[in-house]
Amino acid sequence: MNNFSKLGLSTKVVEVLDTIGFETPTPVQEQAIPILLEHNPTDFIGLAQTGTGKTAAFGLPLLDLIDQDNPSTQALIMAPTRELVQQIAQQLSQFCNNNKKINIVVVFGGAPISNQISLLKKAAQIVVATPGRLIDLIERRAIKLNNINYAILDEADEMLNMGFKEDIDNILSYTPEQRVTWLFSATMPSEIRRIVKKYMSEPHEVAVNT
Repeated sequence: MNNFSKLGLSTKVVEVLDTIGFETPTPVQEQAIPILLEHNPTDFIGLAQTGTGKTAAFGLPLLDLIDQDNPSTQALIMAPTRELVQQIAQQLSQFCNNNKKINIVVVFGGAPISNQISLLKKAAQIVVATPGRLIDLIERRAIKLNNINYAILDEADEMLNMGFKEDIDNILSYTPEQRVTWLFSATMPSEIRRIVKKYMSEPHEVAVNT
């Protein structure tokens, strides 16, 4: 019996997890997934270290919540480094193995922007991005964020440590007011609390000690 099936995920997603050998959720997945599915739309804070399975904690419910028949960009995932955004996009693609209708595009600095622009033109329901490259694409009008339903900040404390505070504010200003924000962070410094206060309304909070 796959324990993920008890968390409210669709049969389609659970079947993929079976094939790739995901059977037992980590604590952050066990707590976050039911909240994100049952209380949708809801703002959410997940306090967990790297390596606790955060990508699946937000990625699995997100795949069930995306409107597959709508080609517009509905979810934006931001993370601090190109290694991390590539890793997130790779894992999400793996979770979509039997659901090719969901298109995931990853954008980051240090790679040709022209290739990323042409991928974005082909309908990208989920965009995984580093803040710097995303600002660049917004300024070139290569990406529209006006239909975003979900803005996800992964490793939020790291993004702030790396100086992306203004970029995050700038990017979120292009998204609709009614979108929800899911924030994942290992620590909760005052700057993260500022983001929570500014962009979230009564967020559900899950903290996992590792």
